Amino acid sequence: MPKITPFLWFDKEAGEAAKFYTSVFKGSKIKSSTMLPNTPSGTVEIVSVELLNQEFTLMSAGPLFKFNEAISFVVHCDNQEEIDYYWGKLSADPKAEQCG
Repeated sequence: MPKITPFLWFDKEAGEAAKFYTSVFKGSKIKSSTMLPNTPSGTVEIVSVELLNQEFTLMSAGPLFKFNEAISFVVHCDNQEEIDYYWGKLSADPKAEQCG
């Protein structure tokens, strides 16, 4: 069964947000932190946290991507076939599904 991870985008504050969220929710933790240099957004920080037994990924990817009310979900798959299945289902026109 694939695992879905909520993915939050920040300008530069992913590390600070991870510390804040893990301080608010007891028993939570920062699982990992990775820096990716030389991206189109400059240096990007990716932080994995566990809050109340739910994993979240926070990413500082500004200034190209600003923090807003949007949220993304990452579906962790075992192989390309599984990726293709979810891609096809999730990118299909919902109106076409209802008519078919």
